[in-house]
Amino acid sequence: MGSCPLFYFLSMDADVKEKIWSLAEPVVVAEGMELIHVECIKMHTRWIIRLFLDKDGGITLNDCTNISNQLGDIFDIREVVNGSYTLEVSSPGFDRPISRDVDFFKYRNSRVNIKTVAKIDGVKNFHGILVDSIEEAGRKFVIIDVAGKTYRISRQDILKANLAEEG
Repeated sequence: MGSCPLFYFLSMDADVKEKIWSLAEPVVVAEGMELIHVECIKMHTRWIIRLFLDKDGGITLNDCTNISNQLGDIFDIREVVNGSYTLEVSSPGFDRPISRDVDFFKYRNSRVNIKTVAKIDGVKNFHGILVDSIEEAGRKFVIIDVAGKTYRISRQDILKANLAEEG
């Protein structure tokens, strides 16, 4: 839920997010693209479902429209959320979300912003270099260097991770 008050938005149940991912990914892949990230947010009266896509050469407006039309119908038929929702489909942009194992590995040595559920050594917002992504005893961790100090963050404690601008 992060630091925002409940009346502004709520994170969607992980099972629903997984259902959205499992319905969306085959459609996205069939169209020659990659599903990068799914965000689900409850606003005052409706859900917002955000899908971030990528492909070699980048995503076009037509790609977004095509996927939105296909998935809107599928989500309606499968009733993935209770109540009304807005489906937003876009490219990940320069501040691309990082949530998959492959992304944490791919973007090692890149500048990132990581927000955690709870404070770690008094810090919730980390801005630094993604050093590594590791797995130990079945648990996944990221290693981030923030101004010369190294933090080891459990992936389950990460609320949000994004690439950051260099500099």
